[in-house]
Amino acid sequence: MLPIPKKWKGTCQEGQDFNSSSCNRKLIGARFFHIGHMVASKATTTLDLMDEYLSPRDSQGHGTHTASTAGGAPVPMANVLGNGAGEARGMAPGAHIAIYKVCWSSGCYSSDILAAMDAAIRDGVDVLSLSLGGFPVPLYEDTIAIGSFRAMEHGMSVVCAAGNNGPIQSSVANEAPWISTIGASTLDRKFPAIIQLGNGKYVYGESLYPGKQVHNSQKILELVYLTDGDNGSEFCLRGSLPKSKVHGKIVVCNRGINGRAEKGQVVKESGGVAMILANTAVNLEEDSVDVHVLPATLIGFDESIQLQNYINSTRKPTARIIFGGTVIGKSRAPAVAQFSSRGPSFTDPSILKPDLIAPGVNIIAAWPQNIGPSGLPEDTRRVNFTVLSGTSMACPHASGIAALIHSIHPKWTPAAIRSALMTTADTTDHKGKPIMDGDTPAGIFAIGAGHVNPGKADDPGLVYDIQANDYITHLCTLGYKSFEIFSITHKNVSCHDILQKNRGFSLNYPSISVIFKAGKTRKMITRRVTNVGSSNSVYSVNVVAPEGVKVRVKPRRLIFKRVNQSLSYRIWFISRKGIGTQRRNFAEGHLMWINSRNKEQKVRSPISVAWAAKK
Repeated sequence: MLPIPKKWKGTCQEGQDFNSSSCNRKLIGARFFHIGHMVASKATTTLDLMDEYLSPRDSQGHGTHTASTAGGAPVPMANVLGNGAGEARGMAPGAHIAIYKVCWSSGCYSSDILAAMDAAIRDGVDVLSLSLGGFPVPLYEDTIAIGSFRAMEHGMSVVCAAGNNGPIQSSVANEAPWISTIGASTLDRKFPAIIQLGNGKYVYGESLYPGKQVHNSQKILELVYLTDGDNGSEFCLRGSLPKSKVHGKIVVCNRGINGRAEKGQVVKESGGVAMILANTAVNLEEDSVDVHVLPATLIGFDESIQLQNYINSTRKPTARIIFGGTVIGKSRAPAVAQFSSRGPSFTDPSILKPDLIAPGVNIIAAWPQNIGPSGLPEDTRRVNFTVLSGTSMACPHASGIAALIHSIHPKWTPAAIRSALMTTADTTDHKGKPIMDGDTPAGIFAIGAGHVNPGKADDPGLVYDIQANDYITHLCTLGYKSFEIFSITHKNVSCHDILQKNRGFSLNYPSISVIFKAGKTRKMITRRVTNVGSSNSVYSVNVVAPEGVKVRVKPRRLIFKRVNQSLSYRIWFISRKGIGTQRRNFAEGHLMWINSRNKEQKVRSPISVAWAAKK
């Protein structure tokens, strides 16, 4: 590793089982924030923090996993009990890392999060990666939005998870326009664990249970699915599985209520020898695998119906699980993760969120030694790597790439870095077909600008830049009151004066979201792009208009004489009569600036158009 940067002002805070000597040129800072947690949980001593380290040390694995994804150094022959073997490497393997631990067994408290963000600003970090966030809240009540505004003012890129409440509409969290909001996508890596039914048919499933240790397949065993009364046996809740009914059998457990891996532990304790974890209509075909404590496999909703039909067709159903190891490259990817939170933004629909998607399903990354790969306290196995899924895993992919762009272009603003990520994102998968969301092509509220493409993001050609004051003007356009804006920005502003000076203002965002209010059929917005490519560049516009909308752009060519020159263009949106009132209330398209000399350099902005319902 290169020496610690001279600008670094951070520290290595000592604590339980963690010494300052634990820091080095890679881990250059480590702090922990627990006062909010102590107050909220009424903890008075370190003994109240059960199974926790009162220090920056990770006891739950989430922080280790995400940090290594963002900036982990290369580790050869990494694997999870033999599965997914290969070199593990973070997105920015040469990056220095500082850890700010704010989450504890009872959650992550706002005061601790804000204190950590303040410390990170003082310490001088370049990129803040926050795999945090739940449901959307107004920006003036959003701790992460408030803290990240200050970070953005100091030139720090803030990258956050979009949340795991998909596919519910308007569930996306971390919606502030100064945050890069990241949804989750799938990989083309599978871990097949196929069920052979007693009737000879096969049901596809996946698992990270180490199949080689059970000779790749089980013996044929009796299959049992309990739905006794209201004790939750179909979900395999603790105490719901009588040993007399499950001993020596494969037990079917529906997803929901308790954790996926926990269900396997319940089956094991009840005497079952294997588990089939069945998705319900809520999870559909989502395939987040686990390192189960017994032979187990996860099947999709369609497959669970097939399994139920078989169980109902015979008096003594049987099955076995055939473990297939690791398979790469056979499936279409990326696709949108079922759980990834969706737009439109609940608090600010004029900004399209999420911004991007990045890998977030079945991600293998580093894991601490105090906890087993399933995350269960009963799991005595120890590994250096395990698998997790969530937008928490997608976020550090994007923040690591943001760190790479920052190292290449250290003078770029956070907005310019986000623009580079968004305008170069992919909208097609590895096979050149549209990125899918379940059985249909992914919509704009699932993928934002698309899937992050680090190979293109370092040379985007043009960027949409935004200054801190522009965000304040934007808040004024949303109708925020002065005291609400003050709670976010700590600035006393007069929205009346600001809007007088900025008539027709629209935030210079890389994506475009247009809302036609009732009775309105025309809207004009302005965008400004800065040339970060070659001097004497010429770009021509290409527009795919949303259905029911006519789009005009002036000028249609942008002629740049020099690097860092900025030029503006206007877009007129004209809604056809009747659209949005009867047939539909939403449409999408895109606008793309194409470099005339380098046709590969395409600066793409997704367009979202919505028609507000008549009151």
